[in-house]
Amino acid sequence: MTRKPRVAVIQGGRSSEHEISLASAQSVVEALEGEGYEVVKVEIDREGRWALGPSNRLSLSSQAAPQLEAPGETLPVPASDGAVPATLASVDVVLPILHGPFGEDGTVQGLLELAGVPYVGPGVAASAVCMDKDLFKKVLRDSGIPVARHHAIRLADEIRNPFGYPVFVKPARLGSSVGISKVHSEEELGAAVELARGHDEKVLVEEFVDGIEVECSVLGNLDTPPVASLVGEIVAHAEWYDYAAKYDEGGMDLIVPARIPEESARRVQDLSVQAFVATECEGMARVDCFVRDDGEVVINELNTIPGFTATSVYAKLFEASGIAYPELLDRLVQLALGRHERRARLQY
Repeated sequence: MTRKPRVAVIQGGRSSEHEISLASAQSVVEALEGEGYEVVKVEIDREGRWALGPSNRLSLSSQAAPQLEAPGETLPVPASDGAVPATLASVDVVLPILHGPFGEDGTVQGLLELAGVPYVGPGVAASAVCMDKDLFKKVLRDSGIPVARHHAIRLADEIRNPFGYPVFVKPARLGSSVGISKVHSEEELGAAVELARGHDEKVLVEEFVDGIEVECSVLGNLDTPPVASLVGEIVAHAEWYDYAAKYDEGGMDLIVPARIPEESARRVQDLSVQAFVATECEGMARVDCFVRDDGEVVINELNTIPGFTATSVYAKLFEASGIAYPELLDRLVQLALGRHERRARLQY
């Protein structure tokens, strides 16, 4: 029987999405272990300290654990002992389940690239671009992919809104609707910018798109055509799809397939794959879109490490498309190993 890859799941992180990461990672670990994977858990706390899960320490002395040639023992992580770097050096693949800054933005991906360790999900540049909604929209516009209009406000800039009201004001590099406001008048604009600046020095003012909010999951690498899931419709039980709507019980409904014309659904899938390729994503991404009343599709965001419980939108869309949660994880692990093997052939 072929040995399953040994997987390290990195969870937690320094961002405000720490708790969401822990919930996602728990589902991932349970599913992988249920499929016969050997899994080690590495948790990053809110101060940035790395530590092994309590159940992992005894497994470090196992002589059966594969020893890779990658120089993982030199990983510059702030750990209390050498256990974390040694663990990352001895696994076949790392699955970073980290949402937001210091994890989803290319920082951890860069660390793993330096160490020569295979990992699941988009690489350094794709992660950084997709996390920065200002840069992401510019890349998509230059690629001819429709996105919502936006205006970036940096620290020395005048606070202004060129779009009329309502608009959304958000941190440029954060997720899960943290720090976002729906602004209805000029009087609310300054406070909304200050709220967003509490999370990021660059703030976006984004036009309000009147349409149905839909999401599409993408899976694949750049050496083969990525595949798109069925399209799901988000029905938030609030004025907009805020943090509570995303994570509170009963805060939203996901309707699959979305109640949009078949032509619009195909357009969402096509644009989702185009956005995935244009930003050079690999592995996984969830693409968030709006479908206007006239059928026009506008891309809003691309999430490179989406919520990953078995009931999260990314997994549920693929489950509805015929790819169950355990199989989805299997495919992601194989995509990570395949990319690492492919890129190892490059000459630097």
